Amino acid sequence: VQLQACGGGLVEDGDSLRLSCVASGRAFSRYDMGWFRQAPGKEREFVASINWTIDSIRYADSVKGRFFISRNNANNSVDLQMNSLKPEDTAVYYCAARVGRLGNYGLGFTYKYWGQGTLVTVSS
Repeated sequence: VQLQACGGGLVEDGDSLRLSCVASGRAFSRYDMGWFRQAPGKEREFVASINWTIDSIRYADSVKGRFFISRNNANNSVDLQMNSLKPEDTAVYYCAARVGRLGNYGLGFTYKYWGQGTLVTVSS
């Protein structure tokens, strides 16, 4: 599976942005998908996940109520709608995939496939 993320950019405090990640390969519908981010000088952190059966959606506390993850299995894509962006949301955002499994959706090391990252910069 190869992942290609796009949609990053420079926005202002309070703006919205939508990230997209398209997967190549077969059986996309069998993969759990996640978004992670890494801010300058910080470790990578979990942002959101949606499992392969689309009955488990998780968010980091820092983005709950502002970010929304969705997937379109027909298009092999997963999106991250980001609203009310804050300067602290500035980071490189990565999409990730793993074969569907139960639990640990927020643990990056459980994801085998990673996209190249897309930079989101929120100015104050």
